[in-house]
Amino acid sequence: QLRLVESGGGLVQPGDSLRLSCKVVGEVIRFNPMGWYRQAPGKQRELVARITSGGITTYADSVQGRFAISRETGMSTIYLQMNSLKPEDTAVYYCAILLPDNSNFWGQGTQVTVSS
Repeated sequence: QLRLVESGGGLVQPGDSLRLSCKVVGEVIRFNPMGWYRQAPGKQRELVARITSGGITTYADSVQGRFAISRETGMSTIYLQMNSLKPEDTAVYYCAILLPDNSNFWGQGTQVTVSS
């Protein structure tokens, strides 16, 4: 059974860094594109960053230059390194993997709060 296991969220101050991790467990679709999304209170879920098995990355304009998505060689884990965090980065961050039917399979989410 497919699961996405996320970790690494927390409470930090503006300017701090965090690294989120997401491990694919249980299925051999780990070579599919994966990404991080976030949803702030009262807002729609939005794409933060995406990475393909070939290492091609895409970022939201709001995080370009501050966040970096990466994927381990075995493809079972992706990371989101978040630097220079801002209060507007506060959200629940979700890991997702693209399924063969082009829908996303979601992780449970991890809270990131940036506050002084």
